[in-house]
Amino acid sequence: MDMGKSNRKNIIILSFTLVVVMLGYGMVIPIFPFYIERLGAGGSELGLLIAVYAFMQFLFAPVWGSVSDRIGRKPVLMLGMVGNGLTLLLMGLATRLWMLFVARTLSGILSSATLPTSMAYVSDSTSEEGRGGGIGILAAGMGLGVILGPGLGGWLAAESLTTPFFIAVGLSLLSLLLIALLLPESLPAETRQQTEGKGKTPMRIGELGRALFSPIGVLLFMAFLVSFGLTNFEAIFGLYALGKFDYGPERVGTILMVIGVVSTIVQGALTGPLTKRWGEAAIIKISLLASSVAFLVLLSANTYLTILLTTGFFILSKTLLRPAVASLTSRQAIVGQGVAMGLNNSFSSLGRIAGPIWAGFVFDIHFDYPYLSGAVVLFVGFLISLVWVSQEGKETTGAGAQPAADPY
Repeated sequence: MDMGKSNRKNIIILSFTLVVVMLGYGMVIPIFPFYIERLGAGGSELGLLIAVYAFMQFLFAPVWGSVSDRIGRKPVLMLGMVGNGLTLLLMGLATRLWMLFVARTLSGILSSATLPTSMAYVSDSTSEEGRGGGIGILAAGMGLGVILGPGLGGWLAAESLTTPFFIAVGLSLLSLLLIALLLPESLPAETRQQTEGKGKTPMRIGELGRALFSPIGVLLFMAFLVSFGLTNFEAIFGLYALGKFDYGPERVGTILMVIGVVSTIVQGALTGPLTKRWGEAAIIKISLLASSVAFLVLLSANTYLTILLTTGFFILSKTLLRPAVASLTSRQAIVGQGVAMGLNNSFSSLGRIAGPIWAGFVFDIHFDYPYLSGAVVLFVGFLISLVWVSQEGKETTGAGAQPAADPY
C-alpha cells in the first residue's frame, strides 16, 4: 500500500519523536563540559560520561527491537520516551557526579528503544515502495535534532546550565502524549507470534573470521577510525574551548551546530557526485589525510572565526569518509550484505565508545593531546589505506549496498 494520509500522520509523529530524542542528546553535549567542571571533575570523567551512553545504546538497541517484535511497537516507544524524559530530568537535578553517571547510563538504556522501534514501525506500516520515503523522513528528523540541539542547548544554558534539560523533558512529555493518544499499534498480536523467533540467528564464527581477514577487514578498521576521530573531537571540545579560549556554552553549542549543518549539506549534495567521480577508495584516502591535517590546523586556530572554519573543514572530510567506507565495505563483502553492514555499524559503535574515553584521558594530561593523537591515528589510517584499500571489488545492487543515513 502507498503512504496514505493516516500513515503519513503516524510517520510524522515518529519523526517528531526522533527529533526530540536527538534534540535532547544534542542539547546536553555543549553543557556537559561545564556541568562536569562545576561538579569538580575533568576530561576523563567527561569522556566516560559520553562513552557510557554509546555503550548502553550499543548493547540495548537490538534488545529493544526484539522486545517490540514480541509485545508491539507502541509500548516500547512509550517506554523509550518516558525513559528519555525521566533521565533528562535526573541529569538536570544532579548535584553529584555519580548521579549524572546513573542518569546518563539509564538514558542510553531507555532512549535506545526509540530508533529501532520507529524503523520497525515504518517497516510494518508501509509497502516496499513507500518504505524508503518513510525511513527518509525519520532520518531527516534525526538530522534536524542533531543540527539544532547543540546550538539550542548552548544558548539556553547561557543563564542556567539546567534550563536545557527541563526544556527537553517538556518536549519528551509532549512526544509521549502524541504517541499515547494518536499513534495506533502497527504490529497485530497474531503477527507478533509469527516474528517471535525471527532475527535471532547469530552470525557464525567462521563468517566473522572470513570477514575480518578479507578485504573488508581493513575497511572495518577504517569504520572504527572514523567514529573514533569524530567522537575524539566532539566529546572533549567543550572543555578544550573552555580551557584554551574561555568559551561559554553558547559558543560551544554554535560550533557544534556548524558540525551538523556541514554534515547534512555534504551528505545531501556532495557525497554521491564525488564518489561517482573519484570512487570510494580515493575518497577514503583523501579524507583520512584531510582529517589528520584538519586536527593540526584546529590546534593553530585562535579566533572564533578560524575555529568555525577549521571545524567545518574537519567535519567536511569526516562526513565524506563515513559513507565511502560503508559503501566500499558493501562492494567488497564476501559475506552477506546484512552481515557486512552489521559489522560496519558495530565497529563504528566501538569507535564511539573508545574515542571519548581516550580523548578524556589524554586531555587531563594536556588539552592539545586529544587532537594531536587524533591527527596521528588518522594519519596512520591514511598510510594503511595507501597499501590495503583499493577500489576493486564485486559490484552490488539494491538497498543492502547502501550505507544507512547518518545524522553526523
